[in-house]
Amino acid sequence: MILMVSGRTDIIKFYTPWFIKRLEEGFIDVRNPINLKLVSRIFLKDVNLIVFCTKDPRPIVPFLKNIKIPFLFQVTLTAYQNDIEINVRDKSSIIASIKEISKIIGKENLFLRYDPILLNDKYDVNYHIKAFRRINELLNGYVYRYIISFIDIYKNVIFHKNELKLKEISKANMKEICEVFSMIAKDYNSEVSACAESDELLNYGLIKGNCISLKDAYRLTGSLDFKKQNIRKSVNCSCLKTVDIGVYNSCLNKCLYCYANFKEEDINNNYLNHDINSSMLIGHLNNDDIIKIRKD
Repeated sequence: MILMVSGRTDIIKFYTPWFIKRLEEGFIDVRNPINLKLVSRIFLKDVNLIVFCTKDPRPIVPFLKNIKIPFLFQVTLTAYQNDIEINVRDKSSIIASIKEISKIIGKENLFLRYDPILLNDKYDVNYHIKAFRRINELLNGYVYRYIISFIDIYKNVIFHKNELKLKEISKANMKEICEVFSMIAKDYNSEVSACAESDELLNYGLIKGNCISLKDAYRLTGSLDFKKQNIRKSVNCSCLKTVDIGVYNSCLNKCLYCYANFKEEDINNNYLNHDINSSMLIGHLNNDDIIKIRKD
């Protein structure tokens, strides 16, 4: 089993003490987001690999050397300011944390996500190119793999359309961004791949890759017994299947493009309903919950 921590919310930034406590107690309960009475219980002894997905890894850095399960990091670092990424702290301090993690786990276990790429009057193609070059310059020798994607029109994006003021991303825009990003990466001995995008982007210099590949999973765990994502082919995702322990509408980063926050009024309420001593991230087990042991 591969544990995703987390695509649904930034557990590392906002809930690290809870996660460390769950590691110590040996199990995590995850409420099904569709069938709310159904709870999956995950025993950490059944977890082969952890994927930490965060915009701010600093809170977990002091605990990394004590985590016995193999893990890798995907850190999202863009050049957006607080008009887009409302509660993301200063990027220079995040870069310092990325460097620290790279020293601890090695750059082969650290992916940097520059995504999603959106365009408007402020954040145009030239802005992204300058920003990506600067990030490569600052993280030269600390990061090898970069993952990019272009914005998808989620419910939250539509809700914030007046703030985002999006411009259409044309094929010419995509071509220029991919080609220049690829050239920048080569200048700094790194590589760029795309996440859930058309293979057409490979013609523009990108490397075909996976966010979570069998090669990386085998390298870290010694096992080949992992399944691919059960996802529609149109998304073009060939990553390995993961189990996400997060909760939607609970991330206080409040990025305007986020797919996992789609009901603004629930975000603060969910955060207030977090209890470090609970077996689940938000709320508690109820007497009538149906608990099922999850093995994969």
